[in-house]
Order: sequence, then C-alpha cells, then structure tokens
Amino acid sequence: MTMSTERNLRRTVLPNGLIVLTERMEHLRSVAMGAWVKSGSRCEAAETNGISHFVEHMLFKGTRSRSAQHIAREMDSIGGNLDAFTGKETICFNVKSLAEHVPIALDVLADLVLNPVFASNDIERERGVILEEIKIDEDNPDVLVHELFTQNFWRDHPLGKPILGTSATVGRLDQQKLFDYHGGRFLGGNMVFSAAGNLDHDGFVDSVAQKFAPLLPGNAVMEEVTPETSARIVLRNKKALEQVQICLGVPAPPITDDNRYATLILNTVLGGGMSSRLFQTIREERGMAYSIYSDLSPYRDTGTLCIYAGTSAGKALEVVDLILDEFRKLKDAPLGSEELTRAKDQLKGNILMGLESSSSRMANLARQEMYFQQFFTAEEVIARIDQVEAVQVQAMAQQLFAAERIAVTLLGRLDGIKLNRTRLVC
Repeated sequence: MTMSTERNLRRTVLPNGLIVLTERMEHLRSVAMGAWVKSGSRCEAAETNGISHFVEHMLFKGTRSRSAQHIAREMDSIGGNLDAFTGKETICFNVKSLAEHVPIALDVLADLVLNPVFASNDIERERGVILEEIKIDEDNPDVLVHELFTQNFWRDHPLGKPILGTSATVGRLDQQKLFDYHGGRFLGGNMVFSAAGNLDHDGFVDSVAQKFAPLLPGNAVMEEVTPETSARIVLRNKKALEQVQICLGVPAPPITDDNRYATLILNTVLGGGMSSRLFQTIREERGMAYSIYSDLSPYRDTGTLCIYAGTSAGKALEVVDLILDEFRKLKDAPLGSEELTRAKDQLKGNILMGLESSSSRMANLARQEMYFQQFFTAEEVIARIDQVEAVQVQAMAQQLFAAERIAVTLLGRLDGIKLNRTRLVC
C-alpha cells in the first residue's frame, strides 16, 4: 500500500495481480474509472494487425448476461458515459458516472471487460463498421500522411502498423482469434484498474475485487522487440488533394527518459503552440500554412518528434527548408531566458489544466503506474520542468536533428516535386 499526501492516492494489488489505484476528489459528485490492458497494437502479430481495436469494439456488443442494447440503456439510465480506446501500447475501457451510481457503472464495466461473447453475427456486422472507419482515415489527408509516415518510420515493426489494422487483416479476424486474444491479454498481471473522484478507497477496492474475482492471474506472453527507425523520404502522389501534406520527423527519447523535460520544452518551442517558432515563421510571418505544429509521441522504448504542415504544392519544399532552418537555429544557439520561461510556463499550464477532470486524473494514475511504477505529484513534475536549462534543450536539439535521422513523407498533388537527403542537412 503506497500513499501520496499531496494527491489523495492509494494503491492496492488484488490476489489475481490486478492493480487498483484510486484518487479521492471529495469536491466532485462523479467518479471516473478505467480498466487498462497493458498491450495495444504494437503487441500484435502482423497477420492479426488490428485485433486489439477489433476486440475493443466487440466488448460493447454484448456479454453473457447483457445485450449491446441492454448495456447502452443501462448507462443512459444513470446518465453515465461509457467509452473505450485502443492505442499502440494500451487498451482502455472507461466509465464516468455520479458517485451514487458507481455500483451499476462498475458492474457494467466489469461485465463487458470479463464476459464477452463474440457472437459470429456481431463480428460480421462490426467488421463492416471497422472497414468504414479505415476508409474514413484513408479519406482524411492529415490522418493519412501521419499513417504513411509512421508505417515507413517504424518499417516492418508492429509500432508502424495502423491501430485499426488494414482491410486485409481485419477481413481475416474470426471468433476463435478474438477469444484467444482476450484470453491471452485480459489477465490480472497485464491490467490496471484506476479510478478518480468522490470515492472511498477501501470500499471501492472491495467492490472491484468482487467484480474482478473471475479475472485470471498471469501476464501476457509477448515478444517485445525494440524497433529500429528508418529515415525514409516518401513522396506519395494523390491528385485529388488540394494541399500537400508534410510529415517530417526524427527518433526521440522514450517516455521514461531522464531528459524528457528538455525534450518537452524543445517541442514546445519548436511547434507546440501559437507562440512557437514554426507557427510564427511559417503561418504568421509568411502565411504559407494554416496548420503547422510539432508533436511528441513517446513509447516504452522509443519515440518520435514529428512536424506536420499542410501547404500548396508550390511551397512544399520551401516549408521543408524553413523547418530545417528552425532545427539549425535550435542546434546553434541556446534559447533566450524569456523564450525558455515562456515555454516552461506553457508546459506547466497544460499539465495543471490537464489534471482538472477526474477522467484525466484516472488516466494519469494508470499511465504513471504502467510506465513508471511510481507517482509523480504535479509539484514534482513542475520542479523538474523548472530545472531544465537552455543548454540542455540545445544539447537535445543537437542529438535529435541530424540529416541522416530525418524521415519525410509528402502526400498530395506533387507535380514533379523532388526531395533528396542533401536538402535535409541541418
């Protein structure tokens, strides 16, 4: 049992290995809770790519005692909100309800997580839904360019495969594969249950222990290979698009890296908001893009820092040049104190505002447990941000921004655009 004084956090491990985390927030009337599975799309075999997401969908289609309609009506009758998502490294099933309705909400959540039926006719119907979801992403240029970038960046590794799977892999998933996946991943040692809101830890843990008693102990057997990145230049012609979509990225540190705060500040300064260098240069000064930003995607053992921009074909190469200019400046000179302070304050504001809802605190608890096996208070995180010095940010820029590590994907009506490695020197 561990406790934190600043945030009212408690942690209990059930006999089957399920870790239960709570944060008491007495001023709220609601409770957010989530069942987190510690495997997502990066833990899939190539031939079953998309199965994590398929299972996530299917769990809402009915249990041994509830139909899909029954689940929906029961949640609506208490004004609750039931949802789920699949990521590269996790699947989460979550529910938010008023504190007095927690027994019902918890009962529904536990039932759908533990007792899916995977009925054949439901599988066929949901396959159609997911195939339509895949088409939506293919029709959405900024999603598609990120997907193409990711596939080429983590080439031949599960991290590079789409979370939704492909029409070919989703077409092959059957009932037995879904049961095998559920039985092999939904295990006490491979899950975390977190909750935040108006609750009492001991009473809540008793309820979770009762509902999740049927959950088998054990850990998922998975071969985890740390991915190699590949710095490919990919030019994909798509004549139907008005804009050229640009993704330009480099490998970045994993989520638990000691220098993660310097990386966060670097990303904030580069393209993390309206005062960022890329936004000011490319949108405000030159009017060459409506949307331009940089984004960090850290994972267990690796990560990426990716810049996205949408611009006209005639300006695409100039936008690439301007991005590389900013890389160069960040490598050549340390940040001024004013810019450093502004980036720190922006980050701290984002983190503190991100902890205002019970749902975000519930997610924060689970992620800290899964990635760090410990809890950082907001004060500790802010202290770490404050400690970052300009030279550390510059050193991170020098480490990340090297021509041979840069990957670029251009998507759109490329009209003879050519891009080679010499242009990426920074």
